[in-house]
Amino acid sequence: MSNNESLRIVLAGNPNCGKSSLFNKLTGLNQKITNVPGTTIENREGKLKSNNTSIRIIDTPGTYSINPKSLDEEEAVKVFFEKSRPDTILYIADASNLKRNLFYFSQLAQKGVPMILVLNMLDVATYRGFEIDSERLEKELGIRVFKINAREGTGVDAVKNALSQEQFVPHYKFDEENNDSHEIHYEKINNLLQKTTKRKTQRELATSKIDKIATHPILGYLLFLSVLFLIFQGVFMLAEYPMTWIESGFSIASEFLSEILPDGWFKKLIINGLIAGIAGVVVFVPQIAILFFFMSLLEDTGYMARVSFIMDKMLRGLGLSGKSVVPLLSGAACAIPAIMSTRNIENWKDRLITIMVTPLMSCSARLPVYTLLISMAIPSTMVLGFINLQALVLLAMYVLGTVAALVAAVVFKWIIKHDIPSYFIVELPIYHPPRWRNIWMTCWQKSLSFVTEAGKVILIVSIVLWFLASYGPKPNTTLSIQESVNLEESYAGHFGKAIEPTIRPIGFNWKIGIALVTSFAAREVFVGTMSTIYSIGDTENFEQIREKMNKDKLPNGEPVYSLAVVLSLMIFYAFAMQCMSTLAVVYKETKSWKWPTIQFAYMTILAYGCSWIVFNLFS
Repeated sequence: MSNNESLRIVLAGNPNCGKSSLFNKLTGLNQKITNVPGTTIENREGKLKSNNTSIRIIDTPGTYSINPKSLDEEEAVKVFFEKSRPDTILYIADASNLKRNLFYFSQLAQKGVPMILVLNMLDVATYRGFEIDSERLEKELGIRVFKINAREGTGVDAVKNALSQEQFVPHYKFDEENNDSHEIHYEKINNLLQKTTKRKTQRELATSKIDKIATHPILGYLLFLSVLFLIFQGVFMLAEYPMTWIESGFSIASEFLSEILPDGWFKKLIINGLIAGIAGVVVFVPQIAILFFFMSLLEDTGYMARVSFIMDKMLRGLGLSGKSVVPLLSGAACAIPAIMSTRNIENWKDRLITIMVTPLMSCSARLPVYTLLISMAIPSTMVLGFINLQALVLLAMYVLGTVAALVAAVVFKWIIKHDIPSYFIVELPIYHPPRWRNIWMTCWQKSLSFVTEAGKVILIVSIVLWFLASYGPKPNTTLSIQESVNLEESYAGHFGKAIEPTIRPIGFNWKIGIALVTSFAAREVFVGTMSTIYSIGDTENFEQIREKMNKDKLPNGEPVYSLAVVLSLMIFYAFAMQCMSTLAVVYKETKSWKWPTIQFAYMTILAYGCSWIVFNLFS
C-alpha cells in the first residue's frame, strides 16, 4: 500500500463504552464526551497520521445490535453495508460487562472485516473483581486485543501503533473455513468468557450506594430539584462580579471611542449601534458559561442518566419516554442539538412529540432575557436568609417551561395517532469523577459558540437597526438623534407603531415590538436590540441598559416596564418560538414543513394568551 492511500477504520461498540473518548485520543479532536448513553447521534470523522500512514477514523453512535431500531442506530450500522467497507473495525467494549458488549461484536465479526478488540474501563472491571486473560482472549478470537483506559489515555499508544502497521491492518482476514469460531451468540459468549474471565471477588460499587438515593421514587425527585436550585443560585451569585467587570469594560471602551472618533454618523454607528448591541449580550456570557459548567458536570459524572431513569414513569403517562429526558434537559442549553438528539428515540410518536415540545424548555438564549428582566422587576433579596429571590424566580421560569412542555406533550399525545408501543431501556453508567479538562473545554466551546453565533446575528441586526432607528421615511432627511422623541419618527419607530395595536393588549409598546421582531433571528437579540434602541440619541451617557429601561416613562408618567409588563414579557419569551434556526432544524428532522408550522403557530398562540392573562392579572 502506498503512503498516499488512506485506511478507513470504524469505531463501534455499545453506548457509553468510551468510543468518543478513544476517538478524541486518536484524532486529537474535541468531540463532546459525556457519561450519558446516546450522546453521539451521527458518524464523526477524524484523521490519525502515524508512520507516514494516513488513517481515517470514523466514530459511530453506540448501539447494541446490527439491527437498528432508531435513527442514530441506523447511522451507526449503515457504514458496514456500504459498497466501500471499512478496512478495520476497532471494537470498544466495556470490560466490566463483556457478556453484553460482545453480542454486537459477534454480529460484526460475521461481516468478514478485520477487527481489533479494545477492552476499556479495566479499572471498573478490576474493582468489581473481574480478571481478564487478554492473551487467551486473543487466541480464542484470533484477533488482536488491547487493554486501555480511554479516559486517562492509558494504552492508547499501543492501539495507534497497531493501526499504523500496514502489514497488520490491511491484510488481516477472518478464517472463513473455520467461520463457526466467530459466530458466537450468547451461548458461545458464555463459553468464551468461562475460558478467559474469572471473578475473584464481588464488590458493590459506590454507584449502587448513591443510586439508592438518586433513583429513589421520592428522594430522587427531591435531589434533582435541589440540584437545579443550586445551579440557578450559582448562575446569579457567581456571575455577579464578572458581569460587572464586562459592563465596566464596555463602558470604558465606549467613552474612549467617543473621545477619539470624530463626530458624525460613523461614530454614532460604532457606539450606539455595534458597541451597544454587542455589549448587551456579551455581558451575560458568565451566566451562560456557569450554566454550561453545571450541565457538563452532571453529564460527565453520570447523574443525567439517573434523571432519565426516574423520569420515565412520569413521562410515559404524558406521551413521552425516558429517552425524551436527555433532549428535554439538553434544551436548557440549546434546542437545536436537543432536537437532533431525539434520533435515538425508537418510537416515531415519542420522537415527534419530543421534537414538538422541546423548544418550550428554557434555553441558554433565553437566559440573557430572563436575567435582564428579573434584575429590573425582582429585588435582590434573600429568602429564609440564604435563598436569592432572583435565583428563585429564574428557577421558576425554567420550571414553567418544563411544565408547559409536559402539558403540551399530553395534548400532542391525543392529536398524533400512532399505535406502536414504546419501551425504554437505559444503561446506568457508573459514576465517574468529572473530567475537568473536558468540562472546561465544553464551557469554553459553548460560550465561544454563543458569542460568535449570536455575535454574527447581532452585528447585522445592530447595523440595520441603527440605520432604521436613525433615519426616517422623509426624503433626504436625517433625523436628529439627540431627543428620544425622534426615534418614533424613524423607520423603526414607524414599524413599531404599526404593530403596536397588536401587542398593546399584552402590555407591550412599539419599542418592545421592534425587539420582538428582531429577536426572531435569535432570542438573545432582544437584549442587543433594547441596548441599541436605548442608546440612540445618547453618545455621552453610558448608563446600563436596565437603568435606561427603568427610567422610560409612559405619557401619563407611569413606568413603561412595570411589574405587569416585565412578567408578561418574560412569559412571552418563555413560550414563543423566537428562533428561526430551531424551525429549520425541526423541518430537517421531520422532513416536512407541516410540523414546524404547527409548532410556530401553537407556541405563538400560547405565548400571547398567557402573556395577556399575566398582564391583566398584575395590572
